[in-house]
Amino acid sequence: MGRLNAFQIYKLLPKTNCKECGESTCMAFATKLLNQERKLDECPILLESKYQANYEQLKELLAPAEGALETGITLDEDLCTGCGNCVVACPPNARVCDACKGGSGPDPSNDKIIFRVLDSKAKIVNLKICRRYEPPITNCRICEMYCPTRAIEILR
Repeated sequence: MGRLNAFQIYKLLPKTNCKECGESTCMAFATKLLNQERKLDECPILLESKYQANYEQLKELLAPAEGALETGITLDEDLCTGCGNCVVACPPNARVCDACKGGSGPDPSNDKIIFRVLDSKAKIVNLKICRRYEPPITNCRICEMYCPTRAIEILR
């Protein structure tokens, strides 16, 4: 199915624009669900028995996002080979680490980086400097783009 988007969520909502969830439209609610700003149970109409199948399908679609970090980043250590691409490709890492900017790994004492390779696996050590977290928030996906094994995925 590819990357989840608001329209995929919207198609499974009641599409009544009843505003009972507090949003002006079902599409607005779908967007908030995608961004984890709202919960599925906040749509009272979706809880009615005639929408049970859609509710279950939405729960399944939204489940992977529950394990994501605040920025939507997931890191599957089973898929990670420890190549370090995420470490050197990450713009905030390059901003705070000259070694990363030069294409090599950071000094072990540098705790101001997002990604580090430890025990042959990438680890997220400081999410607070991520461009998806720190204002002004951007839709940066560079770590995901440079991960050859798709161990890094951004869910929203």
